[in-house]
Amino acid sequence: MDGESAAAAALLAALSRATGILAELRHPFARSRPFSFFLPPAGARTGTAFVLPDGRELTFEVSIAASGNAFLVDGSVTVEGEMLLELPRHRTPGVHDGLAVLEEYAAELAQPAARLLDQLLDEIV
Repeated sequence: MDGESAAAAALLAALSRATGILAELRHPFARSRPFSFFLPPAGARTGTAFVLPDGRELTFEVSIAASGNAFLVDGSVTVEGEMLLELPRHRTPGVHDGLAVLEEYAAELAQPAARLLDQLLDEIV
């Protein structure tokens, strides 16, 4: 396998792991759905969206995109477009470093998920 093929395989594996981390997020009082999107021209976004009982959508998402000679990694938690948690945009020169950050960011977003959901649900009651 050449270097480009190995990088593509690593990208798919890392996206799958990040998707898995965020898809495992659950709450008994909010429906959830995992999502993954292609970001043209060379990127991907994955995460989980929760629909709160009042109809608002809470989204946990990470993304990676090629930009020039670097890879940009982002992570955030939003409710109806309002930023609740934004991880700093991370720029890496290599795809493998970017993929490591992508997985790190997915884990960082998953940690406060239950607390954030509970806070939003408490506001509704």
